[in-house]
Amino acid sequence: MNRALKTIWAIMLIMVFTASCNKPDGQNPGNDPGNELNGHEYVDLGLPSGTLWATCNVGADTPEGYGDYFAWGEIEPKEFYGWKNYKYGRFVHERYELNKYCSDSVFGLNGFVDNLTLLEPDDDVASIIWGTAWRTPTIEEWEEMFQNTTSVWSSQNGVNGWRFTASNGNSLFLPAAGYYWNDELNAVDLGVYWSVTLNMEYPYRAWGFHFNSFQCHLCGSSDRNRGQTVRAVLVDQ
Repeated sequence: MNRALKTIWAIMLIMVFTASCNKPDGQNPGNDPGNELNGHEYVDLGLPSGTLWATCNVGADTPEGYGDYFAWGEIEPKEFYGWKNYKYGRFVHERYELNKYCSDSVFGLNGFVDNLTLLEPDDDVASIIWGTAWRTPTIEEWEEMFQNTTSVWSSQNGVNGWRFTASNGNSLFLPAAGYYWNDELNAVDLGVYWSVTLNMEYPYRAWGFHFNSFQCHLCGSSDRNRGQTVRAVLVDQ
């Protein structure tokens, strides 16, 4: 092969290689719809732990969708979110009677204590509905995401929420979906997301990630019977 033909072949190979490795202009590699598992998309925020976050709430089909609401440790949405129909405890005669996830006998049914501080997989709605590759984040994972991104209150397709943008340019949108108390949806200007982490001091509550239009409250806790949204993360791959 003469020198001219070799040069032409070299140029063609470079063009093919470039076309196969580069994404189209404006396409964010971390938010690429190709990043999905079990039919659910995720985003790489370049976090120190390598944790990958789902782009939608459990029960939602879009990043701005509210999705379903769950009491802590329950795996199905319901019409009423109160202590009288909560799976793992009651509030009777001005006292809590927890029968699972209790770190203090004062709040346990007949002094019950099991010292479980994280939701077990069978009680983790993200794992049950999306598959065992997914789970609800710990409060430490919420903290890592928050501390390693910049955030701004914004709107996506007419839905308000916070957008968290990482140094790699990838971002995560969390809609302000409010929460259910009894049978009423409250405070749709708030975001109230569960973690798997129990509030050990007050075990009738569990930790989560909370925000309003002004600020994010990293370590908020809520009564476990409340109906709140869930954003999943990927288990180590």
